[in-house]
Amino acid sequence: MRDASALQSSIDDALAQTPPGRCVWIALSGGLDSSLLLTLAAHACLRHPRPLRALHVHHGLQAAGDDFERHCHRLASRLGVPLWVERVEVDLTAGQGVEGAAREARYAAFARRLMPGETLWLAQHADDQAETLLLAALRGSGVRGLAAMPSGRDGRGWRLARPLLGASRVALEAEARRHGLAWVEDPSNRDERLDRNFLRHRVLPLLETRWPAATHCLARSAALAGEADGLLDELAALDIERLGGDPARLPAAGLQGLSAPRRRLLIRHACQRLGHSTPPARRLASLLDQLDARADGEVRVAWPGAEARVWRGHLYLLSPAEAVPSDDERGEWPVAWYGQTPLVTPLGEWNVTLRRNDGASAPLRVAPRRGGECLRLAGRGRRDLKRLLQELDVPPWERGRLLVVHRGEEAVAVLAPSGRWRLVAEGWSVA
Repeated sequence: MRDASALQSSIDDALAQTPPGRCVWIALSGGLDSSLLLTLAAHACLRHPRPLRALHVHHGLQAAGDDFERHCHRLASRLGVPLWVERVEVDLTAGQGVEGAAREARYAAFARRLMPGETLWLAQHADDQAETLLLAALRGSGVRGLAAMPSGRDGRGWRLARPLLGASRVALEAEARRHGLAWVEDPSNRDERLDRNFLRHRVLPLLETRWPAATHCLARSAALAGEADGLLDELAALDIERLGGDPARLPAAGLQGLSAPRRRLLIRHACQRLGHSTPPARRLASLLDQLDARADGEVRVAWPGAEARVWRGHLYLLSPAEAVPSDDERGEWPVAWYGQTPLVTPLGEWNVTLRRNDGASAPLRVAPRRGGECLRLAGRGRRDLKRLLQELDVPPWERGRLLVVHRGEEAVAVLAPSGRWRLVAEGWSVA
C-alpha cells in the first residue's frame, strides 16, 4: 500500500475522533470531492474500524441523475461500503431558486436517514468555502454569513462534519489521480447562470491572476469570521442568563439597557436557541422600536416561521400559533378523555394526566375555552376563569388557546398548549 498522504492522514485523524461503534455516513454525490472522501474514509476504516455507510440523494432534476446513481453504486460496491439512495422531490415553487430548493430537499433526506449519535461527512473544501464567503458578502451578510460553512456542528441529535474543508480543489484532484479514481461530472456545474458557478469559473480565477493565494485567504477569513461568530454567541448567551435565563421571555427593560447591536444579537441568538427562524432586518428593527409599548398594549411582529409579542414589559418569542379549530370548522370537539396521558386533541397530543384525588374514575370531555367558565378552587370557592387568568398574567394570545376539561357540566381543569398554565379544581390533581 502506498504511503499515506497528508489528506489521508487528516481523514484518519477525523475518523479516529469518532467514538467507536458510531456510524459515519458519507454524503456521496458521485463527483470528485465526495468520491474521494468515501475512498479515503474506507481506507481509514482499515486502521480505525467504524461502521461506514454512503448516502446518495437523487434530486430528479436532470437526466444525468441516473448516471450519478450508477457510479455511486459501483464505487461503494468496490470499496465494500453499503449505499443508501434517497429519491427526493425538489420544490421549485418555494422562491429559493434551484440551488436553494435542492439543498433544502437534500438536508431533509439526511435528517430522515441519520439516527441520533451518528455523523454525516460532507465533502466541501477550501474553494467551496471561498465561494460561500463571496456569495454571503454579495448578499450583505453579517458575521454569521461571512463565517460560511462551519467545519462541524451538532443538530437534530446527529453531527455534521466537513473533514476536507482545509484542503484546496487542486489538492483533491491530485489525490484523486494518485488513487486512479473515477468520478462523474455534473453538467450543471458548467452553467454560469448559477451564481456559484459564475464565481468558480470567472471571478476566482481572475482574482488568482492578481492574488495567487486568494482562495486560501478567503477561506481563512471565513474561519476567522466563524471564531468571531462563536464569541458573539457566547456574549449573547451571557446576556440571556443575566436577563433571567429564558430565551422565550425576555424583560423589555433589560433589553433596552443594551446597545442596539447587542439587542439585535441577543434576539437573533434567542430565536436560534428556540429553533425559530431569525427575523429579517426590517422586522427586527420594527420589533425593537416597540419594546417600550404601554403595559396594557399588545405588540405583535411576525415573520416566516416565528413571531414576537411585547406584553406587560416582556418580549415573547414564539412559534406561529395554530388556530384552535371551532366546532363548525372541524367538528372534533369535545374530546372524550379519562385523564390518562396522552390527551389526544385536534391540536395534537399533550403529555398530561388528570385524576380525582379520591381515585374514582371520571369520564371527562375537553373543549376550547368559550367564555363564562368558572372553577372551584380549594380555599377560594367558585371563581371566574377570566379573572383567574388575569391574576396569573396569562398572555392574551394564550387565553384563546386554552382547553377546558369538564366533568359533566362542571369545569375541573384548564390546560394550555405551552404547559406553563394549568389550573385544577378542588379535589383534582394534574401532572
